[in-house]
Amino acid sequence: MKRIITGIGALLATAAPVLAGGIERAPQSLAPLFEQGNYLELSFGGVNPTVRGRDVAGVSTGDVAQGYGFFGLAYKHQFNENLSGALIVEQPFGADVLYPTANSPVLGGTRVEVNSTTYTALLRYKFENNFSVHGGIRGSHADGNVRLQGAGYANSSGYNLDIDGAWGVGWVAGVAYEMPEIAARVSLTYNSPIEHDFEMTESGGLLAATGQGTVRGEHTVKTPRSWTLEGQTGIAADTLLFGSIRWVKWSEFKVENAHFPISPETFPGIVPPGTNIPLVELEDTTTYTIGVGRKFTDNWSGSVSFLYEPSEGNTVSPLAPVNGRKAVTVAAIYTMDNIKITTGINYTKLGDATLGVGQSGNKTEVARMDDGEAWAVAMRIGYSF
Repeated sequence: MKRIITGIGALLATAAPVLAGGIERAPQSLAPLFEQGNYLELSFGGVNPTVRGRDVAGVSTGDVAQGYGFFGLAYKHQFNENLSGALIVEQPFGADVLYPTANSPVLGGTRVEVNSTTYTALLRYKFENNFSVHGGIRGSHADGNVRLQGAGYANSSGYNLDIDGAWGVGWVAGVAYEMPEIAARVSLTYNSPIEHDFEMTESGGLLAATGQGTVRGEHTVKTPRSWTLEGQTGIAADTLLFGSIRWVKWSEFKVENAHFPISPETFPGIVPPGTNIPLVELEDTTTYTIGVGRKFTDNWSGSVSFLYEPSEGNTVSPLAPVNGRKAVTVAAIYTMDNIKITTGINYTKLGDATLGVGQSGNKTEVARMDDGEAWAVAMRIGYSF
């Protein structure tokens, strides 16, 4: 049972978080750090989302969500009975939204693309009383592009923002308590915000209309801090209950135009001169997960888990057109000697969203998205030695 439980629910860190709150695609799980002995892991998969609705002109937006693949790599080393460490590579943040030009005249051509990869180095020290502490540093590399297009952006239509790749550094800290006799563990982990000092190039839209052409300069963007509470416990022979609560402070993640004093997200006459309105402004999210794992034979086990993320706020940005989600993940785990293979499938029902642009608390509605879902498949291969 001890060996099997480390794989139960493994897909929570891969397939389950598709199109999560904000631009999150993976919950930055530290699960490899709790594996037995030395451990090497490779994970990969693909996501096929669908998000569509109608703009304020009554025209279909078409499917605005683009499919994507993902991968992860982790290595955990047991130095001695008490001290262990891990290196984890993953892609926790990302976005790929495109409003087809052949559809909505209000938003057609609008695009956002964000790519990121993080590298986390961790140490864990286990005390004799079943408590342990863990912590480390996290380096993040990210880049992106934003294009605003369509009548919804009025004179700002045609604005383009290129965000060059940049590194940022943050830290991780947490505590855990285990009761091995019943396969129980509770852990609490804090991820600090990470600041990236991006070189940004702005062009088009109001910049072109006022003759400023292309503007280039540095701007700071924070990825959000988060708290994650995870737990598991045996509830019967060969049966495990697991779950998590994750809170992410998305309100501190803001992408603003770096130089032009009036934001590109502008309708004529509603934004005072000198006002700076974020291109992307998100609400904090809390995500709940609960699941059950079961060992069927010496080689086979499986799990089913359910996820709920309530909608936050009334209006969201067209660049992040999802508000809340419900999901189910089914995973099968095959264990043979030192190899553990986890495969699974996830279905996510994405929450309806009202899209708006303008100042916080006074956004102008431009569309409503009421038909969103995503399918994902993933595989994780682990080797203990």
